[in-house]
Order: sequence, then C-alpha cells, then structure tokens
Amino acid sequence: MSIVRTRIAPSPTGIAHIGTAYMALFNYAFAHKHGGEFIVRIEDTDRKRFVEGAEQVIYDALYWLNIPHTEGADIGGPYSPYRQSERLRMYTKAAQELVDKGHAYYCFCDAQTLDAMRTEQQARKEIPRYDRRCLHLSAQEIERKLANGEPHVIRMKMPDNEIISWNDLIRGFVEINTKELDDQVLMKSDGFPTYHLGVVVDDHDMKITHVIRGEEWISSTPKHILLYQYFGWELPQFAHMPLLRNPDKTKMSKRKNDVSIPFYKEKGYIADALRNYLCLLGWSHPQEKDIFSLDEFISAFTMERMQKTGPVFDIAKLNWMNGKYIREVLTMDELMRELQSFLPSDFPKELLPQIVPLVRDRLVTLADIESLTDFFYRNLPLTKEALIPKKTTVEEAKQFLQVAIEQLEKFDEKDWVATDMETAVRNACDARGWNRGAFFMTLRVGVTGKTVTPPLFDTIQVLGKEKTLKRLHHAMGILAA
Repeated sequence: MSIVRTRIAPSPTGIAHIGTAYMALFNYAFAHKHGGEFIVRIEDTDRKRFVEGAEQVIYDALYWLNIPHTEGADIGGPYSPYRQSERLRMYTKAAQELVDKGHAYYCFCDAQTLDAMRTEQQARKEIPRYDRRCLHLSAQEIERKLANGEPHVIRMKMPDNEIISWNDLIRGFVEINTKELDDQVLMKSDGFPTYHLGVVVDDHDMKITHVIRGEEWISSTPKHILLYQYFGWELPQFAHMPLLRNPDKTKMSKRKNDVSIPFYKEKGYIADALRNYLCLLGWSHPQEKDIFSLDEFISAFTMERMQKTGPVFDIAKLNWMNGKYIREVLTMDELMRELQSFLPSDFPKELLPQIVPLVRDRLVTLADIESLTDFFYRNLPLTKEALIPKKTTVEEAKQFLQVAIEQLEKFDEKDWVATDMETAVRNACDARGWNRGAFFMTLRVGVTGKTVTPPLFDTIQVLGKEKTLKRLHHAMGILAA
C-alpha cells in the first residue's frame, strides 16, 4: 500500500487566508493519522495577482499554528520543485501530449471573440461556453497560425455526453455529466497552466494519494478525473470539504470578515486556541469535547465525522475558546511568555507575575492586557463626576476618601497585605453606616481611575503604599476643587 500523501496548494496572491489554515489542518491530520506526509505546494501561475512576499507569509502562518509540512518550496523535498512557476516545462509537455492524443486542441480566439460569443449565448438563454470553433481548424491552418506566433491557448476536449463519477470520502457517490462542462482552458496564452492542468500534473508527479480540498472544486473534479485517465495515471481519492461561512451563511470572505491569519496573531489569539477552533469547523469530537490537543485531534479524526454543510466561523465562539485557553489550558508561566510581545513599552515587567493573576479571568485575547492593566503604571484622567457615585454628595465622597486614607496610612510597606487592608477599610465603612457600594466605588475610581478593575485591595497591594496614597490625595484635591 502506498504512503498517504496530502497537500495544500495556496496561491501567493495576498494574505494568508484562514481558509488555507483550515484546509491545511485537515490535510495534515489525515496524513499523520495514517503515518503519511503533508506537503505545501505553491501555485503561483496567476502572475497578475502575484504578491511579492506572500509565499513567506503563508509559511509563517502555518508554522505559527503548528501545522508543519515535510516537503515544500521553502524546505525542498524529493519531488522538487514545489513552486509551479518552476515547473512550466512539465505542463507544456503534458499539454502537448494531450493535443497529440486528441484530448486537447489549440484555440486562437481572442478576448473580443469570446465576449461576443458569450453575449450571443446569453441572449439565447444558453449556458455560456466555448462553441469549439477552433476544434475544426485544419492541421495546416493550425501550423500556419503557430508559425506566425498568433496568441493561443490549449483547451481540453470534453466528451459530449459522458457520466463521470467518483466516491467522495466526505460526500459519498457523486456523478456529473460532461455535457454540463465547458472545454476548459489548460494552458494560457502566457505559457502558464490553468489550475486544472497544473493540479493534476503536480499531484501525480508528487504522488499525492488523497486530494482533500474545498467543495468549490466538486464541479471541476470530472475534468481532473478525465485528465488522469487521458494520461493513464492512477487516480487519487477525493474528499471535498465544506467551506467556511459567515454567521449569515454566506461564503467567508475578506469583504465581511478578518480572514487573515496574521490578523488573529496580531490581535492576541493563541495559536493552539485558533487551531483547536478550526478543528471543530465541519468536524466533531467523538466524545463531544471542545478543548483538545493537536495529537488528540489527529488520533480521533475520521472523514466519517465530517459534515457536508458549511460551518460558521463565529468570532464569539473563537473568543470563548481563546479565553478558555488563557484561563484553563496555559500555565501561568506559559501565559506570561505569550503576553510578552503584547506588553506596552511602559509596562513594569517586574510586576508581571503579580499583575497577570489579577486580570487572567478577564482576558479574552492577549492584546487585552494593556486596557486591563494600564492603571497599574499610568495615571489615568480623573473627573469629579466619576468620583461621586449616584445618590452620593461631594462631601460624602470626600469623607469616603479621607477615611480610606486614614486606614491605609496605618499600614507599613512590610504589612501592605490585601486581606488586612480590606478588613480595616471595610470595618471603618461599616462603623459609619455607609453604603458599601458607594464607598468602594469612590475608592476604586480614586485609586485606578476606572469603575471596573481586578479585586480592589489586590490591586492596592500591587500598586504599593506610596502610589496608592498619592492617587487618593490627588482624588481628594479634585473633589475639593
């Protein structure tokens, strides 16, 4: 039995798409489940949309998500080259073989001719397709046009009325009649192959055993099966994955979503959490788990548990999962390491071990660290209105702060312990019959500048005596103004 080999073949035309990671993950899992190899091949034949540097962005994104490949244009392998622009000779040879066998033909129609053809067909309410006018050119006429250097493409000659079928590993038995298909262009006028020729030649040459790709390629699969047959090559098995959807069930695209993998990295999503979430899009764990490791996913993965309908990429669910990883999966040391690149330049890193436990439960992404902790190291703007809770007078708020200052001044730095300070201040509040909610709100705002913070006295302990009292005296001054 041949070794299982899967691949993805992204195009370096811009961003590293979240859909690329999704496809890579399932190809990787299937290959490793069966002790096989996962390959990354670069399809860079669309030269109009080619973006310099985009290829490296794809590799970086996959490495960040821990979806490594064993062969590719960046690391080489036994079937190099893995970049289509470096394989043009192979496609030219394959296309010529199809022409010689009568399965393909030269087409010299220009864009204006094709546009006019399409317009006429639409006017007759016909499905637009090539009308094969160049199929009937004589050998002498073809030779003359080629000798004159006339621009041309090579088209596949599609059988007129033939049923092409295959057993899809996700969708079961699928069949399509060739009368529904056009004579597909295989080689473009610029000498580059289209996807259809390139993917078949590459998958054969690289011994790909399982083609796991998006459902948008189902209608193209009969063309690919025919090409395998025309070349006399062994067919791989096909599996067509459901495409990611927006919450409104439309296809996930950059017009409606942030679909760039680097975006999620920059916004503070944990790689393992994002990958874990992608595992659950279109597949379910047999024990109905939400949180699991990559190794566990590979062990549990089967095509039988794949769904056919497009899963929804729900940012709220991803946020939930990312928060779970922050709170429950990462150790405190791991979390602090992850946070390093998100700390602002003025963050007091020596206080990180004291601050992180206070905000851990409120972190949704790593990038939240600044907004949740800025009051520890910055003096935030303070207003009189913020210091006076509802149904509280200015004089009452001043009394709240005065009593808090008096109680906190009793503690030395060595005795600056949250539980002891809270007991003393709370007792002083209760002894005066004050409303605890109003009292502690004034104290919280006076110390932090915010109405919502980590536990107040844990915060005061981290801030220290000098900074805490300085802020409270500043708040008193604002109330007295």
